[in-house]
Amino acid sequence: MPPLHEPSLPAPNAGPNAEAGVDLNRRFSEEMGAFLGPDFPKGIGLAVSGGGDSMAMLHLAAPWARVMGIGLKVVTIDHGLRNESAAEAELVAQACADLGLPHATLKWDGWDGKGNLQASARAARHDLLGRWRGEVRHILFGHTQDDQAETVLMRLARGSGVEGLSGMSARHTISDTSDPWTLLRPLLSTTRAELRHYLRVLHIPYVDDPTNDDPTYDRVKARKALDALAPLGLTTQTLAQTASRMARARTALEHLAADAAQSCIRAAHYDVQLDRDAFAALERDTQLRLLARALQMVASNPYRPRANALDDLLDRALAGGDGVLHGGHVMVRRDRIWVLRELNAIANLIKPSGPDARWDTRIRSYGPAIEGLTIRALGEGGIAQLPTRPDDIPRAALRVTPAAFDAGTLKGCFRLGYGVPYVEEHHPNPGMFKHKS
Repeated sequence: MPPLHEPSLPAPNAGPNAEAGVDLNRRFSEEMGAFLGPDFPKGIGLAVSGGGDSMAMLHLAAPWARVMGIGLKVVTIDHGLRNESAAEAELVAQACADLGLPHATLKWDGWDGKGNLQASARAARHDLLGRWRGEVRHILFGHTQDDQAETVLMRLARGSGVEGLSGMSARHTISDTSDPWTLLRPLLSTTRAELRHYLRVLHIPYVDDPTNDDPTYDRVKARKALDALAPLGLTTQTLAQTASRMARARTALEHLAADAAQSCIRAAHYDVQLDRDAFAALERDTQLRLLARALQMVASNPYRPRANALDDLLDRALAGGDGVLHGGHVMVRRDRIWVLRELNAIANLIKPSGPDARWDTRIRSYGPAIEGLTIRALGEGGIAQLPTRPDDIPRAALRVTPAAFDAGTLKGCFRLGYGVPYVEEHHPNPGMFKHKS
């Protein structure tokens, strides 16, 4: 296990806020009041890793919840990536036992070596937490002002615009599920130094993850870069302030994009169809936002595509060309720009029918007539079995439309009103937006 910190002396210098005598308990209470007041929930979840930030959050939340009469339950996710992770989960379990709080450890089977490790771990966390939380609608995470500053610096290095430079949201709804929940970050205005000071004063043990000092990680590089940039005034505080201002700008731009969507979105269900001329008349930031939302919707992806790739795809679409990005396929046909699910992403995706099964994250198909059948993309094999093909849906859009099959035999397609009757539900997802019918 990494070094266990059980300090007995306060830090000599925990930052200006700590020196000014700011009460972290009071600040935590104010943040939670702003998040959830005045009608507070009966229960809240806490994601605690055993590191300093999350252990401080645990000890700030426990007395606040007791006073407010709110039940807390704590979870630690063991990603199985380090030998020490089980011992760290046990440290959290012991702290919860001392505080009289229920604790659970959730284990991830681990990374399969495909794709991005951090993205895979994040998706696994959200999935595990979503299944663990029960009736709880809010889960606290211990991200700090330092984490925010590091995030902004890394995104700046990638050439991000307003969207990326707004950093992490204090409140973020995990909506790529049939039962959305909200992630809260009550410590985004609190520095890591302040929390370490708090831990030392109260003799609260915590562990340091050795990857926090591993220079192969971009976040560690950003942390070290911030130390070097501080003399220029580029501090964690100034970067966090920039994120806050960018977040306000993002909110204003999103409202403009939502209004613009009413004039150019012709459909947004299986796929997104944009009126080509109306879309072309919009200013570029709004075009990018609508295109990003459409891609997020069809792929049920909570995260926006990379800025440079999105810019390139928009240029191609405006010029009448096609492209693939972020699990979506953009194509221009006559007077419309179609944004579909990418065929390669779901060509081999087969799920059972039934109300508890979701095909491609957001679609449930069920009913007595398709009980025991499977749901998969219509594909060329399914299209070949249709007696007629609709003229108003491009072949590429038909290929990725879900349908019910008995082995290789097409039994029904809800979108086309073909075959046996059944129910099809499309659950809310991060890219959903209002549209003009």
